[in-house]
Amino acid sequence: MYRAEEFDAIAEKTMEASRNDPEARAFQRYFFASTDEQRPDGQGRITLSAEHRQYAGLSKECVVIGSFDHLEIWDAQAWRDYQSQHEENFSAANSAALSAVL
Repeated sequence: MYRAEEFDAIAEKTMEASRNDPEARAFQRYFFASTDEQRPDGQGRITLSAEHRQYAGLSKECVVIGSFDHLEIWDAQAWRDYQSQHEENFSAANSAALSAVL
């Protein structure tokens, strides 16, 4: 999930690809056909289409995580599985990332 401004920037870059390239056209077609603008309701909720829920493998219990310039919506069990599979990699990457920044 991107803010409108972020999505517009990504969309502009997507449209820079040549329309003469069949693969670029196919990507653009799929990318734009699968987008959906949402506005939170009074309680801050959004509605995801059945197609988006199916594509993302979402069940009833979901989590929303921040990822710098966008949000990701995960099935809660899939997120727990991902975390447990990548915990060691995160610890190693965290050390390397901090060293690069500091």
